[in-house]
Amino acid sequence: MLMTAFGGLMWLIFTAMLVLAVVALVMAAVAREDAYRAAEKQNKMFWLIILGITVAVNLLVPMLFLQIAGLIATIVFFVDVRPALRQVSGGGRGRRGGSSSDGPYGPYNGGR
Repeated sequence: MLMTAFGGLMWLIFTAMLVLAVVALVMAAVAREDAYRAAEKQNKMFWLIILGITVAVNLLVPMLFLQIAGLIATIVFFVDVRPALRQVSGGGRGRRGGSSSDGPYGPYNGGR
């Protein structure tokens, strides 16, 4: 009984790692090449290769060490690269059409 529950939990974790890697790969593929350069991150092909290998390892190779290395690469993409790409591409939420003098709580009016 305990081994069956453990096996189900491991299957769920491995599936979640695969889904995260596929989502990261799609997001990396959709982003523009010049956004990677503007954000001063590795180029698009680098991330496509790393995340593609991660997806392949999660699908084909049941080696936990390689899957954890791929998970770390996926987390780095989500935490570091993707926010930088969104900032460079102007993909922030709720800030469309704002002025360059807008502060975090609205427009700055010079103390008036």
